[in-house]
Amino acid sequence: MKKIVIPTDFSETSMNAIMYAVHLFKHDISEITILHAYADEVYKNTTTLDREGFDEYKDAYQQKIEKALQKEVAEILEVSPNPKHTYTYVSCFGSLVDEINQIVDKQNADLVVMGTKGKTNDRNITFGSNTLQVIKYVECPVLAVPAAYHREYPKNILFPTDYMLSYKRRELKLLSTLAKNYSATVNFLYVSDFKPSSHRQLDNKMFLDSSFKENRCTNLKTAGTDITASINTTIADQKIDMLVMVNRRHSYLENILYSSTIEDIGLQIKIPFLVLQNISRY
Repeated sequence: MKKIVIPTDFSETSMNAIMYAVHLFKHDISEITILHAYADEVYKNTTTLDREGFDEYKDAYQQKIEKALQKEVAEILEVSPNPKHTYTYVSCFGSLVDEINQIVDKQNADLVVMGTKGKTNDRNITFGSNTLQVIKYVECPVLAVPAAYHREYPKNILFPTDYMLSYKRRELKLLSTLAKNYSATVNFLYVSDFKPSSHRQLDNKMFLDSSFKENRCTNLKTAGTDITASINTTIADQKIDMLVMVNRRHSYLENILYSSTIEDIGLQIKIPFLVLQNISRY
């Protein structure tokens, strides 16, 4: 059974991400939790209220959110009444990252799915700020779905790797199963100066090969040191429709997420982006 957590801000972008996930996992028995964390909204709108007024506003706002979540789940069921899927909704008075982490931990969730633009929808920004925070700090794989992306099934998945990182079998199984469901090809991309592979790289490559032995895979290799440019070029040239990367200490993704501003990340991601967190899970 897949356990999927999907935060919503009730925007079209959020609903697009929800529907993408619902269709993507249509073959899997899934428990889907729709979540809205509203503490920031309440604090923003109650700066001039005393404690009694604050509490009244908070209670009224929670009721409003509960009704909105009920309506959103009803809309999902109307569009996709899949008997394999069950839905719950949660309204949380807390920060988005903290609340997602709590639910992920409580449910031992497999995946968090988010839209990438939220209500701002700035075309010049690769990730919305909320999505970036979730990718950085939530201890669970995160699938970010661009606002304008409406195709349902991946056929060509790009997985850049230098084979220096070890991987968690549970997270690779998530990707392997997803690719297998749609007969998608997993394209491993190694950007290098073609030095001989180390024993660590060879061992990690063997582990990846064994983890994807039931999948169709290719091994791409390109010369150079500009990983971002190589990823962007490969996405265009190979007609990639899902990008997969690992967020871990000393990884390429960690470097660009933590040392760049949102606008300067440079990855031209117009396709779903699956971030594996490579953490210890049950």
